[in-house]
Amino acid sequence: MRSPLPAENGLITHHALGIQLAAIGVLVLSFDALLVRLADADPWSIAFWRGGLMMCSLSLVQWLTGKPEQLQLLRRYWKATLMLAGMYGVGGTLFVLSLTHTSTANTVVILSSSAFFAVFFSWLLLRERVLLRTWVAIILSVIGVLVVFSGSIGYASWRGDAIALLLSLLMGLLLSLMRRYSQLPRIPIVALSGLVMMLLVTPFSSPLSLPGDRYLWLAIMGLVQIPLASVLIMNATRYLSSPEVSLFLLIETVFGPIWVWLVLNEQAPLMTLLGGAIILGTIITHSVLALRGNRG
Repeated sequence: MRSPLPAENGLITHHALGIQLAAIGVLVLSFDALLVRLADADPWSIAFWRGGLMMCSLSLVQWLTGKPEQLQLLRRYWKATLMLAGMYGVGGTLFVLSLTHTSTANTVVILSSSAFFAVFFSWLLLRERVLLRTWVAIILSVIGVLVVFSGSIGYASWRGDAIALLLSLLMGLLLSLMRRYSQLPRIPIVALSGLVMMLLVTPFSSPLSLPGDRYLWLAIMGLVQIPLASVLIMNATRYLSSPEVSLFLLIETVFGPIWVWLVLNEQAPLMTLLGGAIILGTIITHSVLALRGNRG
């Protein structure tokens, strides 16, 4: 299915550029779990500040750098804009909730299974052809996720794991839809998603009752880290298929728990390490093969 939007003049489709955007974006995103842990507050208040600050920072960027035709495009496709912003806002809330109910490693490893869902939605919505190497990478990634899940059976952390799995489904769908509406400007969509997140959690949060030192970590998260990572990853969908972009989320699978371990000494379970090793090897091999294929 073709995008319902008009073609964008001069659109760069170089595969390497998409890889760079996705890799840098997810590397920045990998600090997310650490910042949530350092904020050390209830998930509703974290989500409130996360969304509100993200909305403020990106609204300012859009006001300074935006073009009038971008706003016209958003008004023309307002239903798609609201849908994408709503999904991303819900996803951000689910991520925080998952981290409060299971380990950092489990959350980010299970989130990597979004590649499986991205393939399905990419085929269903976009009729995009999925290469054999991508199918193999997804199957191996799912095996890695199942290994992680096997370490949570019988423990209370299964709730957080289930939330993470729901988030991975949502992310797979979101990446496919962002690919479909590739000409829509990303910055205002991410800014609007921050507003959605803030409104969703306002009835449950106590944002002004936190200790003073917690606001520093919330500010770094909401003003810099999440906005930058989100815009980079969403722009990568212009140049890569949604399954390929979702595979780069595996970078967070590896580095997210490492940052938390180095700073807070939160140990990852053995099965999580084993599943993460399977996933990391998969993404490295897939990326190398993709670059060689494009050079050929």
